[in-house]
Amino acid sequence: MTDEDPYLWLEDVEGEAALAWVAERNAETAAALAADDGFAALKERLREALDASDRIPYTTRRGAFLYNFWRDADHVRGLWRRTTLERYRKDDPEWEVLLDVDALAAAEGEKWVWAGARVRRPEDDLALVCLSRDGGDAVEVREFDLAARAFVEDGFTVAEAKTRIGWIDADTVFVGTDLGPGSLTESGYPRTVRRWRRGTPLESAAVVYEAEPGDVSAWGLRDTTPGFERDFVGRARDFYRSEMYLLTADDGLVKIDVPDDARAYAHRRHLIVTLKSDWLGRPAGSLLAFDFDAFLAGDRTHEVLFTPDERTALAGHSWTRHHLLLETMRDVSARIEVLTPGAGGGGWTRRPLTDVPPLSAVTVVDTDPDVSDEYFLDVSGFLQPSTLYRGRIGGDTEILKQAPARFETAGLAVDQFFAASPDGTRVPYFVIGPDRTSTGPGPTLLYGYGGFEVSLAPGYGSVRGRAWLERGGTYVIANIRGGGEYGPDWHQAALGANRPRAFEDFAAVAADLVARGITTPAMLGAAGGSNGGLLMGAMLTRHPELFGAIVAQVPLLDMTRFHRLLAGASWIAEYGDPDDEADLPHLRALSPYHQLAADRGYPPVLLMTSTRDDRVHPGHARKTAARLRELGHPVLLHENTGGGHAGASDNEQVAHNNALMHTFLWQRLAAGEETANKR
Repeated sequence: MTDEDPYLWLEDVEGEAALAWVAERNAETAAALAADDGFAALKERLREALDASDRIPYTTRRGAFLYNFWRDADHVRGLWRRTTLERYRKDDPEWEVLLDVDALAAAEGEKWVWAGARVRRPEDDLALVCLSRDGGDAVEVREFDLAARAFVEDGFTVAEAKTRIGWIDADTVFVGTDLGPGSLTESGYPRTVRRWRRGTPLESAAVVYEAEPGDVSAWGLRDTTPGFERDFVGRARDFYRSEMYLLTADDGLVKIDVPDDARAYAHRRHLIVTLKSDWLGRPAGSLLAFDFDAFLAGDRTHEVLFTPDERTALAGHSWTRHHLLLETMRDVSARIEVLTPGAGGGGWTRRPLTDVPPLSAVTVVDTDPDVSDEYFLDVSGFLQPSTLYRGRIGGDTEILKQAPARFETAGLAVDQFFAASPDGTRVPYFVIGPDRTSTGPGPTLLYGYGGFEVSLAPGYGSVRGRAWLERGGTYVIANIRGGGEYGPDWHQAALGANRPRAFEDFAAVAADLVARGITTPAMLGAAGGSNGGLLMGAMLTRHPELFGAIVAQVPLLDMTRFHRLLAGASWIAEYGDPDDEADLPHLRALSPYHQLAADRGYPPVLLMTSTRDDRVHPGHARKTAARLRELGHPVLLHENTGGGHAGASDNEQVAHNNALMHTFLWQRLAAGEETANKR
């Protein structure tokens, strides 16, 4: 371990010396991977799947129209467009193009990337369009007229920043953005909420709420539900603790007095609360419904909409006009129910919405809670392409779209197993691939994340299928602690100094794969991104003997400086505070960058990042690559000049990055298979 850092100069994102060094590393990686005999064909095959015209164009309903954002080979940056349900039912719908991002980028000489739009509800007449330069989190905001299909001259416009903005009415918005010193938190997000009126300078807009500098961010929003219009403001104190207030007509604040780690929001006459810790005699992971007005008056009477058990967790929920669609996971397999409040808000009833195949995913894609009980539902599996359903609760269901198969599945199967972590915890994992009892061990790719209560659920992946499964590889997803697969307790078990529980779980899955004869250490690769990149760094430094190759994408690797780089301060609640003497020892121990040593044997590593990643600093990957090179260990670095935290901002970049990754893994893991077969 070393506390000295000779590579701080690589944290200079756009520095001339740093970029020259990156260019040298990119050239090395291209020579090793892009020059591979199969690289070009693989990249083309991946690009074909990503650009396919018969993909499902998922939509969001806004009034009479279904809105979609679409990229393909002819529209690299994409089209924002809309159609009607009648047209959408057709195999080749007719679309009304609202904004051509390619044309905009060409006209303005900017690498614009679509970052979404906030449409004014319920009128659906105006939008606040967000545009990112080359994929970063920071956006430029411009007002857009949906009827005219054009930006509004002298409309609401906000310069590039990590802005929060939303409609109050046609001439007023809530906005938080970078207005100079004091306007941002230490994490780089808005610290103030302003009420900005059309035609007035943004700088003079009235501040209606202000967070502390050490908070993550402040926010403001209007509930536009007809008959229940209300304004709310609040602050994220850290990644998991927050405060929410009802903003009164005279800008007074009425606190919504729920636990600071709970998630709460108002819906019509209800206050809906998701618990992350025990409260009112209800366990963490429960979903509760209160009467909103009664709650403000001090009444804590509530209905329990969901209670977790040791195998079942809440995955999400969505409202229709009269019902609540409840998504749950039992051992990481999806279930969905319809909950209906009785008269007066009490006596909720429930029933299954639909049957879901085992080891599959079901997702509520969209509803229109102000208007109807319509819903759009997507069902897929690891080997089952998506089917998009439209239904109406209490009415008929129709299949709107079915995606075709993108890769050959003959001889492939899906299984779920459980590995035993060192403390006895049962860790579920999915295995997708050929029957290894008859074929013997083979190249296997193990993927994990393990943080921020993010769950890894089943789902179809055309890139994964074409790049890995069709070649005969096995793909594995590990549902380790730190994620949300079993609710808040599963996440909290790996917080802070307990982060090694996630690492131990992942290593246990790796060992279990070998024990079952699915693979061998020489044929086992591991991959993960962002927080999953930290997981990869931990596997490299703690369990190098388990793997034949490792890929870390947009990784977090320097755990003593992460809080000083870009958005890193917002993750202190997940990992700890390097400036706190109580936390620094465990963060040093967690930090892969500081654990690298010359006298250890490491598997080959591919580090992938983006110059435009303004969330996880590219310095993490750069410095780790430099340190590994200094110590004489095999490492490749690929840094995309654009792409932001996603690592890619268009299908060309996605295909290129995935071709690099899978070529790297196949070169090394298939070689392990050849060695095994010669024994």
